Amino acid sequence: MSISYASICAPSSLRLPPRPSTPPPSRCEASMPPPPPPSDTRAAHRLSTDPDTVERDLVKLVLTVVELLRQLMERQALHRVDNNDLTEDQEERIGLTLMLLHDRMQELCAHHDLRLEDLNLDLGPLGTLLPPAD
Repeated sequence: MSISYASICAPSSLRLPPRPSTPPPSRCEASMPPPPPPSDTRAAHRLSTDPDTVERDLVKLVLTVVELLRQLMERQALHRVDNNDLTEDQEERIGLTLMLLHDRMQELCAHHDLRLEDLNLDLGPLGTLLPPAD
C-alpha cells in the first residue's frame, strides 16, 4: 500500500480531480473541421535551408523589401505631383532621387546575379508582391 503526501495532508473533499491530458475543445473549435495534415513537399519548397544559398536568399529578401519601398515612394511622389502638392524644385529633386535609387537597385541586383524581376514574390492566390514592370 502506497501513501502519498496529498492523501495525508488534503482531505478527500478538497482534492482536485486529475487534469485531462488535453483541454476540451471550445464551441468554435468543435464546429470547425480538423486542419489538413502538413504537406512536407510544399513546406520544403517554401523553406530552403541550404547553407550554400542562405546568403544569396537573404540578399534577395532585403533587395525585395527595398524595391517594394522604392516603388511605394515612387507612387506616392506621382500622386503628390498629380495633386500639385510639390513645387517644381521638389519635383525635380524627388525625380532625380528616385532615378538614382532605381539605378542603384539595378547595380546591386547585377552585383548579386539577380534581376529586378527576380525580386518579385509569388503570394499565391493574392498574386505577386510587386506590380508588373512597365
